[in-house]
Amino acid sequence: MSSQQFRVSGRSSKRPVQERAAGAGTGFLFCLATIASMVGLAATYYFFVRTTTGQFIDESALVEATELSGSAGKASTEFLDALPVLSLAIATLVVVFVTVARRRWTAAGIAVAACIAANLATQILKFFIPDRPDRGVQTLELNSLPSGHTTLAASAAAAVFLMVSPRWRPLAGFLGSTFAVATGVSTLINQWHRPADVVAAFLVVGAVMLPAGWLILRTGNGWNVWRGYGEHWAASRLWVYLTVLALLAAGAVAGYSLLQVMPGLSTDSTTDYFRAGTAFIVIAGYLSALGGTWLFGLAARKR
Repeated sequence: MSSQQFRVSGRSSKRPVQERAAGAGTGFLFCLATIASMVGLAATYYFFVRTTTGQFIDESALVEATELSGSAGKASTEFLDALPVLSLAIATLVVVFVTVARRRWTAAGIAVAACIAANLATQILKFFIPDRPDRGVQTLELNSLPSGHTTLAASAAAAVFLMVSPRWRPLAGFLGSTFAVATGVSTLINQWHRPADVVAAFLVVGAVMLPAGWLILRTGNGWNVWRGYGEHWAASRLWVYLTVLALLAAGAVAGYSLLQVMPGLSTDSTTDYFRAGTAFIVIAGYLSALGGTWLFGLAARKR
């Protein structure tokens, strides 16, 4: 046997690494996250609609939103009026461009179908969920959970997130959640929805879009390739850090505001419940983005 057969060069000594399929081994995590969204939706409904404490917190945030009437209310109304067209325009442009340019026809079909399903689910829930029971809290009895405007914005953002390549998802997650959070806060400022309505909308979108995302990963193995953070400016950890920073700030605001309204504490502020409700919306929106970015990054095929 010649010595050449024993010679190993730097390039030839590297054995090809077997690449796992996108989504492989993460089906359980996607299933768990979907179930958690459903359980969270049920818990949100039970606490904020069926209990006295939940109704009081939710309604107080809505009532205190009147303190921000004026320029903020006018701006939020204009934003909400333009939201349906804006959401559909952004999602359509991105989905159509990616579909045509990258030939992701299957992914487009799944994403659009899931977006429609999420909005239908919200309308069905609003129709079938009983009116708010009388718990001694002065409030409108009509059910407003989940928020249709927030569902539209969040599902459009989620459709874009599912369609883009993994290296674009950190940026898409941050921008999409910011858009959805702004929508939810605007509905509160404009007194269209209570905080729990917005949180419920995020959970509906998560319950529908997570299975759709896993299916896109499994059917789009060729392009769902993740090389890690830093390979592209849209894959920078900066977007994750900004999301975490928003979560920490919202958590601090929520904690402080709730402490101010605890029995035995007095405060001159009349907007503590509003601040707490707004913080809960921010937490729900950005936590969804953070979890989605991590889960889809984990599930994408490594190279």
